[in-house]
Amino acid sequence: MKQPHIGVDNTQVTERVVLCGDPARSERIASLMDNVEFLAENREYRLYRGEFNGVPVTVSSCGIGSPSLVIALEELRLCGATQFIRVGSCGALQHNIGLGALIIAEGAVRDEGASHAYVSSNYPAFASFTLVAGMAEYLSAEGVEYHTGVVRSHDSFYRDDELDICRQWHTKGVLGCDMETSALFTVGRLRGVQVAAVLNNVVRYEADVSEGVAHYAESEGALMAGEKRAALAALHALTSR
Repeated sequence: MKQPHIGVDNTQVTERVVLCGDPARSERIASLMDNVEFLAENREYRLYRGEFNGVPVTVSSCGIGSPSLVIALEELRLCGATQFIRVGSCGALQHNIGLGALIIAEGAVRDEGASHAYVSSNYPAFASFTLVAGMAEYLSAEGVEYHTGVVRSHDSFYRDDELDICRQWHTKGVLGCDMETSALFTVGRLRGVQVAAVLNNVVRYEADVSEGVAHYAESEGALMAGEKRAALAALHALTSR
């Protein structure tokens, strides 16, 4: 039976999945694979299946924010998926993280709401070691600089006190912020699947969010190169073990 939101069934979905926000990004990630097949598109969900290193992989977009990501995670899991890596974007919370730099998230601050519908706030959001190690090994072998540590996931860019919040987490050593990673880690762990995230920095710390996101949408340079490196790291980690 086809899942109601993502529009695919268990005959179409592979065990290994790359998740991303933008439907256009799912197409770009799929272009890195062989024998690519378009599966379905509904709302924010656009899905492809292909092969990387001879291993079947599904790519699915899931829009902006944790609720839509959790829907994708749950429905893909019901179709047989067991390993998920999010290839996302983030804003830096440290000055040394440049545009197009990659962050492999080891854990996440749960400042989004979706994961709290599943479990209380004292449950940790943390990645699967095997997938984190696979991405780190690939990027190191390629000579790509990357950062590892804690990120923060939240529900709004436009709070009146957003700058104060960012400064607070900056002082705690948090590397960057997005809107989905902590929900992926929390719900994925509760459901018994492997989860990880690699984030491409699109906004420097203390820069304007709107300007940074607009730059990302138009860029052909460092930001798009960062996205491609992140996607390749995810694909290699999913298919090398």
